[in-house]
Amino acid sequence: MAEVRNVIVIGGASAGYTAAIYLARAVLSPLVLAGENAGGQLMFTSEVENFPGFPKGIAGPELMAEMRAQAERFGAEIKNENVTKVDFAGEIKRVWVGETEYQAKAVVLALGAMSRMLGMGEERLLGRGVSTCAVCDAAFFKDKTAFVVGGGDAAMEDVLALARFTDKVTLIHRKGEFKASKIMQERIKGKNIPVLWETEVIGVAGENKLERIRIKDKAGEKELPADGLFLAIGHTPATDILKDQVELDSHGYLITKLTSNKTQMNQEIWLNDYPTQTSVIGVFGAGDMVDIRYRQAITAAGMGCMAALDAEKFLTGSISSW
Repeated sequence: MAEVRNVIVIGGASAGYTAAIYLARAVLSPLVLAGENAGGQLMFTSEVENFPGFPKGIAGPELMAEMRAQAERFGAEIKNENVTKVDFAGEIKRVWVGETEYQAKAVVLALGAMSRMLGMGEERLLGRGVSTCAVCDAAFFKDKTAFVVGGGDAAMEDVLALARFTDKVTLIHRKGEFKASKIMQERIKGKNIPVLWETEVIGVAGENKLERIRIKDKAGEKELPADGLFLAIGHTPATDILKDQVELDSHGYLITKLTSNKTQMNQEIWLNDYPTQTSVIGVFGAGDMVDIRYRQAITAAGMGCMAALDAEKFLTGSISSW
């Protein structure tokens, strides 16, 4: 029979590692199932300049390695294993990696979300001209030629972020009209941002960095010089294994008491409840699988801290100490 642990953290990036640090410092000996691709999207980020404490910046993989080492220093057990099934029905939560079963009194979910890609080979240039986060990377493209792909609010926000650093930014949209909110569309018009309508990016070129993109419109195909290609075509939360176990929204994002439209946010939630708890008692959520808006390493880390503190209070029964 599997050992019943205090807490299992599923996910190994900003949220998961931060949760592990806090839980380990609370002497709860967390088991972290970080996944075979531990580190999440930051593993594709060459330079992180907006994470506090690193005035000269830090490479994404290095930041993840440091956070992992910090969690291990305090006693977290971390395994690069992919969770394949969960059962949260009972008081003891059950988690499987293949045929191996783990059990715990509490679980912190921090599986993240993946940016959707175009699927034409652009992944090889992630962090080298291709990006999925203009808020993170816009400053690297000062006075450079950049393109944003998308038609929703996220694409508009990316264009506006880039426009602060370069006047050579163009929006590419495969349809003839945006789905973005009217106010965001007006902001783009106010900046006189050029738009390539009914156009698709069908290829990228460059050896060690992005040099050109290939586009297709009604007139045919052509290549354009490009320093940056920003993809703003949505995210997919990593919640497949959680279906029928916890409540998810219509887009697959994990719902917690902080994000549920069934919860009236008031002082009671913050003082006498667990804001990061999901629809299942003893299961908490953090990071990009919950966050549909900010999607930053620092906000994910903050949510990981919150989930860990909630899990600690749940396990120790000391919620009144808030």
